Amino acid sequence: MSEEREKREREPSAEAAETAAGDDKTSAADADAPKGAVGAEAASEATEGAASSSPADSEGERSSTVGATGATERPGKRAVREGVVVRARARYVRRTPRKVRLVIDHVRGKPVEEARALLRNTTRAAARDVLKLIDSAVANAENQHELTPQELRVARIWADEGPTIKRWRPRAFGRATRIDKRTSHITVELEPIVGGR
Repeated sequence: MSEEREKREREPSAEAAETAAGDDKTSAADADAPKGAVGAEAASEATEGAASSSPADSEGERSSTVGATGATERPGKRAVREGVVVRARARYVRRTPRKVRLVIDHVRGKPVEEARALLRNTTRAAARDVLKLIDSAVANAENQHELTPQELRVARIWADEGPTIKRWRPRAFGRATRIDKRTSHITVELEPIVGGR
């Protein structure tokens, strides 16, 4: 039994030795070939790679409108990627969602520069919070996607209700009434301006 086991152990090692010897022969043949020459195998692989290249590669050479990353290229300017959404959130803002919504309805869908100008000249207190949030989203776009404010628009912006802080105020005849200090969660999503919109 032990002799049969030894034979079985020797057979795989013999096959491994033959494989290693074959690899040495091919590497020696490669070393003997002149440096400028390309072997038949490498040439066939190169032609197969060229034949298997997708039609999108050849279209990418002819068309300058869409790059490999799905980016829209503009003549004289760098490419702007479509489908990029930059998001920023401000949570627990001490403004009521109703008052915040009055401000954010003015900037929804506008280019970032126009939205900033509107918010700087709005007298409502919530405008400062929304302006800070849009500035934060623009900074995210610059750092993560290398987009400038001129290339961005406010795609979506909304205000959700956060937790309500409850306080009590003493009133006449020993009563007390509740004061609700509402908070908001504001979210903004910026997208690149594509095709002038």
